[in-house]
Amino acid sequence: MSHTAVTETPAATAVDAMAHFAGLLSFETDCWDVHASLTTSTPDFVLLDVRSSTAFTAGHVEGAVSLPRSSMSEDALAEYPSDTVFVVYCAGPHCNGADKAALRLAHLGRPVKKMIGGVTGWLDEGFDLIPG
Repeated sequence: MSHTAVTETPAATAVDAMAHFAGLLSFETDCWDVHASLTTSTPDFVLLDVRSSTAFTAGHVEGAVSLPRSSMSEDALAEYPSDTVFVVYCAGPHCNGADKAALRLAHLGRPVKKMIGGVTGWLDEGFDLIPG
């Protein structure tokens, strides 16, 4: 049997695939799910825009809170209960700001997910940003 570039490396077993994809979903969410959660229910998370204040003011996801990574501290998070889930985003897939912010939140003992795609993904989905 011949193999293509796709099947040259065998696919993972179903058990390994379940563990892998369940793991990804515990670390990440997408723009569509965030949008749906923000518009159809009371969100059970806090959406953090971790870009600069200037970028936030130029345009951000409605409902997001501006908290640049450099400003993340216990004091900055004091108003949120310790079990608050934070969802972080930055400019987009070309930016690792959300990953750095997620790591910082994890170091502070906070539950966190990254909104994959960031602002670029948000706009790609056809959603708007608001100024301010």
